[in-house]
Amino acid sequence: MTKFLLSLHVLAAIVAVGPVTVAASMFPAAARRVPAVAPVGGGGGGEDAAGVGAGADTGDVRTVRLLHRICRVYAGLGIAVPVLGFATAASMGVLSDAWLITSVTLTAVAAGLLVAFVLPRQEELLGQLADGQPVERARTARLAMFTGLFNLLWATVTVLMIVRPGSTTGA
Repeated sequence: MTKFLLSLHVLAAIVAVGPVTVAASMFPAAARRVPAVAPVGGGGGGEDAAGVGAGADTGDVRTVRLLHRICRVYAGLGIAVPVLGFATAASMGVLSDAWLITSVTLTAVAAGLLVAFVLPRQEELLGQLADGQPVERARTARLAMFTGLFNLLWATVTVLMIVRPGSTTGA
């Protein structure tokens, strides 16, 4: 049962966390590439049938909107990673091991960073772009910083999961 749970945990991490890390990393640069154009119809923030600001290049805004949607949806699916992780850890009898507690803490920090800083800033920038407003480079740089921290935390958790310092079952 442990191997089955571990397999599900690893697959969930790859399928759920991978797309978030990639899409979140691509978002700031994609947002910078959207040209600033005044909305059609006199600043009313009009949207076309696809819900995209009519004044902006819809292809560019759609790309940014898609990247945000990927982050949001896969962040939700990412809940499976710690759930399966706890089940695996309980099965292995390592719930009190320092490497696991550290990994859980870092995972919680990464999730908090995503929910409190990355996703809200993406939404703000997306709103600006949909209204045809230019985005400030400083705002995309801050978003890129938070995204980089999120990715670094996940990389650290991945290493801890593989190396498991102090674990008698580790490599």
